[in-house]
Amino acid sequence: MLPPLWRCDGCGRTFANRNQSHFCDAKPGLDEHFARKPPEVRLLFDAFADAVRACGPVDVIPEKTRIAFHVRMSFAVIMPRRDGLAGHFIFARRVPHPRFMRIETYSPQNHLHAFRLARVEEIDAQFRGWIRDAYAIGEQKHLKK
Repeated sequence: MLPPLWRCDGCGRTFANRNQSHFCDAKPGLDEHFARKPPEVRLLFDAFADAVRACGPVDVIPEKTRIAFHVRMSFAVIMPRRDGLAGHFIFARRVPHPRFMRIETYSPQNHLHAFRLARVEEIDAQFRGWIRDAYAIGEQKHLKK
């Protein structure tokens, strides 16, 4: 059984770890991330967010430089660019694949997998599978084993 989430009194955000380090400063709204981007970038983001929401409930958290997707922990991040989306997933294992630009290992069960999306069609069955895998990490299912 996982412990209940801790909620920051300052910003209201939830975390799996009590008193987790974070910044409570004023955050931009979601629309501010797309203010100077082509409309296709927002459509691409919306398609990504819809694919994430198909996995279950999720908090979409606009931050200063990125947009985080969070259940018990953040498991995916998107950064809108003029030509698409830069982002990453967190997986409990390394998943080498040409679609991942780099993989960074932070601990035995914490591996960042960076990607770029330029077209909605890139959110295909394989990519949706990775979203489901990352969502399970957000739920911390990998810790229940």
